[in-house]
Amino acid sequence: MWREMKTRELAATALMLIACAAPAAAQDDGMPQGKRPTVSRDAPPSSNATVNLINLLVKQGTLSEEQAAVLVKQADDEAYVARQATRDATAKAEGAEKKATSAADATSPPGTKRVTYVPEIVRKQLREEIRAEVMDRAHKEGWASPGAYPEWAQRIRFYGDIRARYEGIHYPAGNYGFYENFNAINTGNPFLEDSTNAFNQYFFPTYNATQDRNRFRFRARLGADVDLYDGFTAGLRIATGDSSSPVSTNQTFGGNGGNFSKYALWLDRAFIKYQPVQDLVASVGRFDNPFWSPTDLVWYKDLGFDGFAIQARHEVADGFTPFFAGGAFPVFNTELNAGLNTADLTGPVKLASRDRWLFGAQGGFGARIDPETTLTLAFAYYDFANIRGKLSSPCVVYTASDVCDTDLLRPLFAQKGNTYMRLRDVPVVLPTVGFPSGSLNYQYYGLASDFRPFVASAQLDLAQFNPVHVILDAEYVWNTAFDRSAVAAVAVFPNNFAGTTDGSPGPYNGGNQGWLARMTVGNKEIKHLWDWNAHVGYKYLESDAMVDAFVDSDFGLGGTNLKGYFIGGNVGLGENIWGSVRWMSANNIAGLPYKVDIVQLDLSARF
Repeated sequence: MWREMKTRELAATALMLIACAAPAAAQDDGMPQGKRPTVSRDAPPSSNATVNLINLLVKQGTLSEEQAAVLVKQADDEAYVARQATRDATAKAEGAEKKATSAADATSPPGTKRVTYVPEIVRKQLREEIRAEVMDRAHKEGWASPGAYPEWAQRIRFYGDIRARYEGIHYPAGNYGFYENFNAINTGNPFLEDSTNAFNQYFFPTYNATQDRNRFRFRARLGADVDLYDGFTAGLRIATGDSSSPVSTNQTFGGNGGNFSKYALWLDRAFIKYQPVQDLVASVGRFDNPFWSPTDLVWYKDLGFDGFAIQARHEVADGFTPFFAGGAFPVFNTELNAGLNTADLTGPVKLASRDRWLFGAQGGFGARIDPETTLTLAFAYYDFANIRGKLSSPCVVYTASDVCDTDLLRPLFAQKGNTYMRLRDVPVVLPTVGFPSGSLNYQYYGLASDFRPFVASAQLDLAQFNPVHVILDAEYVWNTAFDRSAVAAVAVFPNNFAGTTDGSPGPYNGGNQGWLARMTVGNKEIKHLWDWNAHVGYKYLESDAMVDAFVDSDFGLGGTNLKGYFIGGNVGLGENIWGSVRWMSANNIAGLPYKVDIVQLDLSARF
């Protein structure tokens, strides 16, 4: 019995070894097909351990030679099947790899490298880098957080304001009813003077100086500042306005033809700024006034400057900060095709350039005298190049459309107050039947003075009662280029001439200086509910102290040659909403009598 049990154990072991040997046999690719190991009692030892074991079992009589041969054949067949399966799998894998390589070659750019095996540590590093890159892009483009703006949109800052205004204009008794309007002539057809070149008030365009007016107006502005890269920023702003006037963005209700007609929008700002460091800014385009000006004596507070400017400031000591501003600004550019057609049929003649420029420089400082007292002081010098009128060469004028060679020197925008001269030298005055003196002279007008104003500006801010401030503003202007005798010799009567009882021309009494003083008490800015401030001041601005086109458009209805008081106040009605009231009383300094009182009630909102 023991022998039988032992025999069965050995047989079972042989079968297990045969089963385990199949994979090993599958790897034995060196055995030729048809040459299998021989199983018999007298078989020599084999290199195959399984066959040796079967031969041993045959020698011991545990297995017969027939049984052993069947077992070896079975093992050999299974090994053959395993070898074929391995070859097929290998071939398919190689084919798939070739196809994948071909596809990658077709879609990858030249120079792309592929790694057959990537270690796990490298894979982890790549995953982290890709995740960081994707998250960074997601945050920048705004799709990582619901409701967040993309990165490019976060660099744009929109702002704007809206103002509604009631304005009452009241003329006291005694005004001269024929206050000359040179701007209407210079922007339209030339004026018809008589043969003596005398001013004729019945034909000359005039301003209203006798009839009271009431009007409702509004102003709307919308702008955007854009942060670019490496210190560059850009800005745009559009605004309403009755016209392209540089000193007003007010739109009168019922204007523009009435009947609820739509109103125009104007490009009010368009600029690029470069700020390489905190204390230096360079601007090009149309931008805010680069010169510090605490009042509107010289520059209208919302005037836009076209051209190029540099601003610099630096704190050199604790509380002491010098600053500088300078720039060049084209006031008028001659059109490329400016010219005239000559009357003698010799052909068209193109005119020389009459470009007008403003050059300016300002230096000053801000000083903190103590923690509650600040003083700012600045001095500026401006040069308006080629702005003065000039008498033309002899010019024969047959019609209103004829051109003389200095017509381009007439201002194409003006308010009122400056002294004017004739631009055309017309030696032959054409006879006209029915005209008072029997003949006509088509005439345009230019500024009679050069303008190189020197301006001193100061502001003292007392904050001892913070948040209530007491602010004292002062400004002085002196036109250093004004020559009284030269201006008087060419001035057109009655522009800035003293009046006489008999209506004859009096002496020329224009001037070249101006000053303004103002005190403001209250909050420096109106931002919150019940913030408030109030101001009172006096203004004195002679006829040719400054180019009238660029000064305040509200006081005296705009321009120079005005003096008088003003008072007003502001109160916050909510966050960035406030109401205002202002009263201004202005009188002429030189020339014929002119007075006007103006009341303004404003409701403003800022966003």
